[in-house]
Amino acid sequence: MAAALASSVALVVASCGSTATAPSVIPRPAPVPSEPPPEPPPLPWEQPPASPPPIDSPLIAIVGGTVMTAAGETFVDGVVIMEDGRLVAVGPRDRTPIPQGARRVDATGRWVTPGLIDAHSHVGVYAVPALRATADGNEATNPVTAHVWAGDSFWPQDPAISRLLAAGVTTILVLPGSANLIGGRGVTLRLRPGRSVGEMLFHGAPDTLKMACGENPRRVYGERNTAPSTRMGNVAGYRAAFQGAAEYGRQWRDWQHQYRLWHQKRLRYERALDAGIAASPDGGVASPPDDPGPAPAPPARDFGKEALLGALEGRVLVQMHCYRADEMLRMIELGRQLGLRIRVFHHAVEAYKVRDVLAREGIGVATWADWWGFKLEAFDAIVENLALLTEAGVHAVLHSDSAQYAQRLGQEAGKALAAGRRAGVAIDEDQALRWITAEAAWALGIESRTGTLEPGKMADVVVWSGHPFSVYSHVDLVFLDGVLVYDRTRPDPSLVRDFELGLTEPAP
Repeated sequence: MAAALASSVALVVASCGSTATAPSVIPRPAPVPSEPPPEPPPLPWEQPPASPPPIDSPLIAIVGGTVMTAAGETFVDGVVIMEDGRLVAVGPRDRTPIPQGARRVDATGRWVTPGLIDAHSHVGVYAVPALRATADGNEATNPVTAHVWAGDSFWPQDPAISRLLAAGVTTILVLPGSANLIGGRGVTLRLRPGRSVGEMLFHGAPDTLKMACGENPRRVYGERNTAPSTRMGNVAGYRAAFQGAAEYGRQWRDWQHQYRLWHQKRLRYERALDAGIAASPDGGVASPPDDPGPAPAPPARDFGKEALLGALEGRVLVQMHCYRADEMLRMIELGRQLGLRIRVFHHAVEAYKVRDVLAREGIGVATWADWWGFKLEAFDAIVENLALLTEAGVHAVLHSDSAQYAQRLGQEAGKALAAGRRAGVAIDEDQALRWITAEAAWALGIESRTGTLEPGKMADVVVWSGHPFSVYSHVDLVFLDGVLVYDRTRPDPSLVRDFELGLTEPAP
């Protein structure tokens, strides 16, 4: 037994020392690199916006005027140079060389500002003449009509359009009215002559959503003996609408997840077929993956919920009609609960009472200089509202809400400036000009593109006969995208709306 064991050990040792080739080890197959999961299909509202058309405008130099930039500087003897729709240079004459070949516009003794922006307009949806036939601003058939768009009601032949242009207004936000809790999406427009709303669009401007709190919705629907008839009904309506939108968003995200899983299975199945894997009768070859079948169908689209979801996600800017201070605070609290951020409170005559909160929250206010008292929630207004808001660091905007008021935005800014100064608020003319230019652009989400006279921005420029806040001043020239669209000395027949042709006798 011992001898046999020794013999076996010797054999093993001899084998280990042998030069004979060891049996080969079957190598493991190289691991297949894992592929990243396929990207889910884009959601319908994630499609990239169309690029704006290129602009061809001449090289123009406005020379010698008092240039108010609305960006903190005023040049008493200034120069504004523009070409191809953009501002090329802005500065004092002695430090701003004028390119050779530029067409000069002599602005000596005149004033130059950015094009004015009206952040709350109903032009085109409550058109002139004010008749039932032209009243298209309120879809007052349901308290929540987020699916409608003001652009679908806009009438590009509204005679008010040319009046606004002659008052220096180059961009407007047209909003639905305030009959509903959620009235629908607004449309940001350029006041260039156009045959359709599509020809007047401000390309790339964010979507906006009009909402209203307070008296209007509860009155409109309360008189019909339906909800909302109280302010608590208002809030319940907002909550239900945005909850439905949040659930709608989850349905689409769930669909994206299911689509990604389906796509992975589909790829595995197709690769197996391409590799020739097929089930054999004797089961000797592995069966291919199961056919995953057709792609999962997406949820049914709801354009109203998409607009509300955009507001929850910050892609759609909420413009909220709200007068009373307590209701503004309630809307801010509700927004925190829902994940909703309000961009601007409109009208907001009591905003001065909560200006510290508005500044801290980064919420703007669009209001008037001195309109008040036309209903109870508009009663506690003060003429110092805009100045106090500006002093507190709020994005303060002077809006019109009226085709007549919009024709004197400069004068209204002067009134609000004077009221603030009388109250001891240290505010300068540049800040007041920003109420109708730079801050209004911020309200619309277009502040990087327009609202000030700075190189690279849109060439929207107004030349005034005098100070833009004076009741004695007229708009002499308006350039929109660097193109002269209004000249007070040479009326342009193209600015006359078709509706007006033949209705009035030509001036002698």
